[in-house]
This record gives sequence, C-alpha cells and structure tokens, in this order.
Amino acid sequence: MTTADTTPPLRIALLGTGPWARNTQAPALAAHPGVELSGVWGRRAEAADALATAHGTRAYTGEEGIDALLEASDAVAFALPPDVQAPLAVRAAEAGCHLLMDKPVATTVAGARAVAEAAEKASVASVVFCTLRFAPETSAWIAEQAAVEGWFTARAQWLGSLYAAGSSSEYADSPWRRDKGGLWDVGPHALSVLIPVLGDVEHLTAAAGPADTTHLILRHTSGASSTVTLGLSAPPGAAGVEIELRGERGTASIPGWAGAETAFRGAVDALAEAVRTGVPHACDARFGLHLTELLAAAEAQAQAG
Repeated sequence: MTTADTTPPLRIALLGTGPWARNTQAPALAAHPGVELSGVWGRRAEAADALATAHGTRAYTGEEGIDALLEASDAVAFALPPDVQAPLAVRAAEAGCHLLMDKPVATTVAGARAVAEAAEKASVASVVFCTLRFAPETSAWIAEQAAVEGWFTARAQWLGSLYAAGSSSEYADSPWRRDKGGLWDVGPHALSVLIPVLGDVEHLTAAAGPADTTHLILRHTSGASSTVTLGLSAPPGAAGVEIELRGERGTASIPGWAGAETAFRGAVDALAEAVRTGVPHACDARFGLHLTELLAAAEAQAQAG
C-alpha cells in the first residue's frame, strides 16, 4: 500500500499570450500533474480570455491584473519579450513568486542583473528555460559529457531560417527577435551546453556574418576552445543544429530532442525541485545574468567590426 502524495500543486501564472505561450507554455502548464495554472495575463484582453478559456483558467489584464494574479500564484512563467520580462520578473520576485523565465532574461546587463538581485533578495527560486538543459535527451547528454575529461575543442552551429525568403513562421513577427537576431535568440541555447561541459568562458571574440549571423570563438576555463555560429536568416537548406565535442576520447555529438513542450515540462520540474529543496538550479537567474553579459560583449564586438 502506498501513501498518496498530498503535496499541493504549485500555482503558476502565465504572463504572455503570443505563439510561445499558446504553443508551448500554456499546454505544458495545464497538463502538468504538479501544477495549477493559476491564470493567464495578457496586454490584450481578448487574447488573454481565449488562452485562459482554452486551458480552464482565469484571464487577467492591465496593471491591476498583474497584481491580482501575482497574489493568487506561487510562481510565474514568462512568455514575453526579454526587456518586458525583466522588470515584471523583478516585480514578481518582490511579490514572493518564484520565476520561470525565458531566455534571454534581458538584452541589457542592467536588466538581467536587476532580476538576479531581486530573486536573491526575495529568496525565490528561479529557472531560465534554455531548451537543451531541460529536454530529457539533451540534458542527459550534457551531464554525461561534463563528467568526461580531456575535451580539446567544440563546434556549435545553430542556424534557423526564420527570416529566409518565403518563411511563414509566426515567430518571425517578434520585433525583439528581428532586432536582436540569432545571437540573442539562439545564442543562450548554445552557451548553455558548452559552459557546463567545457567550463566558463574566459575569453570571447565575435564577428558578424551574413544577415544576422554571428560567429564566436571562445576559450574556456578547462583550456578547451569552441566555435559557435548563430543565425536566423539561413536558407532553409542550410538550417540546422549541430553541437560536436572533440577530445582525448574521440568525438561526441548532441542527440535530437522530442520538442519544446516536453523540455518545458522539465523546466517546470526543475523549478519545483528548487522550490522544494531550496537548492538553486544551475540554470537560474544568476546564470541568466552571465549569459546576458556574454551576449552583450559579443554584440559589442560584432558591431564594432
């Protein structure tokens, strides 16, 4: 005979109603057995109503709606542009809510630092959703490679065709993504894999490529080096994700993963574990700040030519 789990569900609010909220976060939160989707907030009342109704929860809008939703929640998931996310994450932390943020936390170092400091001051748990750190297949691979010594170099390439001719992706309508490009959108994913395996970045060189493509050369604290190519404007035939490590034991290539919703459920589990134990997750707001510092340095170098 087993004892029933009496742990109350974690009440998680969702801020945002765009494609990422509709396609990934809301379905994952609504279906999670340990979560109560406590409400959906959006700037447009009709969008908030539609998403909340689809997942059996309550819609909120306006400034007063944010305050009411924070009061009714234990944690907040963000599906907002990074520089909208950051000040609202500070506000949520100050209200005592744990944070499940999207990457990048912010596109300014000051914005990301404010979030990290607010989370620490309020003693709330935080997780930054870098997909490959939470998808079961890739998170296991990262842990396995991090335990291996003797890596010499690595190559990461993340090229999307979001802005290629003929693309019809609804994610292409995001103003911040179009403005900041692949460096800020997919750069956090690549860095979140390389850093736990090769060590922190102690030297970075960046150069601009065609369209929004950015090339990075990194030297890591382990002594290994890596190269990274990031972009959202590649021709469809050139798009794809590859991360390969080379070292004393040969080569290792990152496996494929099931999809964003499954990975996001893993991030929810990680936040719940951090809340339960009080032990910070490796991909917390402080790590999100560090990613922002690296991306800002790379952007400055690439723009300087």
